Amino acid sequence: MIVDTIQNAGKYFSVHPLFEKAFEYINSTDLINAADGKSDITEGLKAIFSNKPGMTAEASVAKFECHNKHIDIQLCINGVETIGWKPREKCVTANGSYNEEKDVQLYNEQPDMYFNLTSGQFAIFFPEDVHAPMIGEGQIKKLVIKVSL
Repeated sequence: MIVDTIQNAGKYFSVHPLFEKAFEYINSTDLINAADGKSDITEGLKAIFSNKPGMTAEASVAKFECHNKHIDIQLCINGVETIGWKPREKCVTANGSYNEEKDVQLYNEQPDMYFNLTSGQFAIFFPEDVHAPMIGEGQIKKLVIKVSL
């Protein structure tokens, strides 16, 4: 997992060949006024904008998730988002089978830690990062970029 600010994004371009394009998209998009929904950025990159009320930790942890075929770049655009995290290697109780179509594996586990993202901060979740996003009060506008592996 990586947690940082947009100003430092260049440090991570070498981690994956599509990260530079992902952050170019972020920097060239009117994030505040972007409409909710999904769109393709380029081959291997998909953008998902949402603006909705935060949820309780219990509701988010009920869908404690990770992915096998994608990396998530989750950017907080507006609001305060709390995210739960635990390394996948410590998760032993699956919540159902891996969903190939949605590329998601859920776990019946509790996060080892929680952290906050505020405007202009992002987290990058790799397949080994189990995460519970969208915890908070009030509206949270965010962008998730799905990076194909």
